[in-house]
Amino acid sequence: MRSRDFFEKVGKTLAFHARRAQRRARGLRWDLAPRAAVRPIIVIGCSRAGTTLVYKTLSESHEIGSLQRETHDYWASLHPPAAKNWDTHALDAGDASAAERATVSRYFHTWTGRDRWVDKNNQNGLCVPYLHALFPDAVFVFVKRSPGDNLNSLIEGWRKPDEFATWSRELPAEVAVENGELREWCFFLADGWRDYLNAAVEDVAAFQYAAINGAILDARAAIPAAQWVEVFYEDFLRDPRATFRGIFEACSLAFDARLEAHCAAVLDIPYNAFSEIRLDKWKDGRNRERIERVLPQLAPLAARLGY
Repeated sequence: MRSRDFFEKVGKTLAFHARRAQRRARGLRWDLAPRAAVRPIIVIGCSRAGTTLVYKTLSESHEIGSLQRETHDYWASLHPPAAKNWDTHALDAGDASAAERATVSRYFHTWTGRDRWVDKNNQNGLCVPYLHALFPDAVFVFVKRSPGDNLNSLIEGWRKPDEFATWSRELPAEVAVENGELREWCFFLADGWRDYLNAAVEDVAAFQYAAINGAILDARAAIPAAQWVEVFYEDFLRDPRATFRGIFEACSLAFDARLEAHCAAVLDIPYNAFSEIRLDKWKDGRNRERIERVLPQLAPLAARLGY
């Protein structure tokens, strides 16, 4: 091993142990003075709607903490899907408790060093009543995307199980979507998912789009207006700087020159994009006929979303 490689490896090892020691120290300090998280920011929306773009950009703020990763494994450790017979990832207010509020607050403080933080995962949109009960002062940022483009991205995502189905390897069901071509369930479980085990992939995508967006819209009424932020994904493509400014301000976060410059170029950062970022990609893509078949059934929901 070359000396440069050796010292680089030693440096990484030391940094790893330093971070672990830092987390241990934070945990001990939190135990001495426990406190709930303060106005955490929860990014919600359908999978493939642009929530990662929003989460990663909010994570650029120096005023809040971020794990810089999806947290579905952590939340599933608190509420395993198996405990609900694998029926759904949805959680309601009755699933929250004071003890769990402390557990989650400690976890995020230990990892980020902050009592205010931003979080995002594929399932949070089904859990708004639970998250609001857990943190009554939480701010929810709801990212909406037009049905056509969102369905297109969901369909493409279903063909990437190594990325979007890692959580479902123990799912007690035989998945045979698209005539058995797709055998791992992707993204999330919503009530009624078993009805789609043998469905066409566009039907599954339409089901998931309707289930999670409908759940979010239904939960919205219980959240104070000052704690609810809605944004159209398409607005990021038209004017990312102004759109993000509105989100940061609604979350009571400073939007300084550094963040402004970051947001001005944010569309050049490939946050899990499958292809070129543009409007109405589905219309000239390989899934157009599939999407056209299911779009009519989503028209009432699309109207509720503002499309």
